[in-house]
Amino acid sequence: MTDASGTFQVTGGGEDTYQDLEGGPKLTRVNGTQRFTGDIEGDGSVEWLMCYLPDGTARFAGLQRVEGSIGGSTGSFVMESVGSHDGKGSKGVWTVIAGSATADLSGLTGEGTFDAPGGPEVSYLLEYRSG
Repeated sequence: MTDASGTFQVTGGGEDTYQDLEGGPKLTRVNGTQRFTGDIEGDGSVEWLMCYLPDGTARFAGLQRVEGSIGGSTGSFVMESVGSHDGKGSKGVWTVIAGSATADLSGLTGEGTFDAPGGPEVSYLLEYRSG
């Protein structure tokens, strides 16, 4: 496995509530765009489903697509993204979806983490194997 690390900047996004129960959880759909730098260079997009709890914390799950380069190879890939928000920042884990990578990245597999302490910059680590 090879390690890829760096940061991504959140460049845009939106959130829509689709269910809000008084005294209960609030469910939303979140979309966002990112710009990756470091060992991954390129652009990303994400779609999450969020569950906000009355205490201000949240859990989320979604899909994140990255188009760019890793280790000199270019293409795109999709990761499953699952994480939590503590009211100030978010942390999560990624798993590259087998068979989702294209072009020179075809066959890419891996798992990683991301840490968003608040603000637009997020650090990441992806342990990957190229195809």
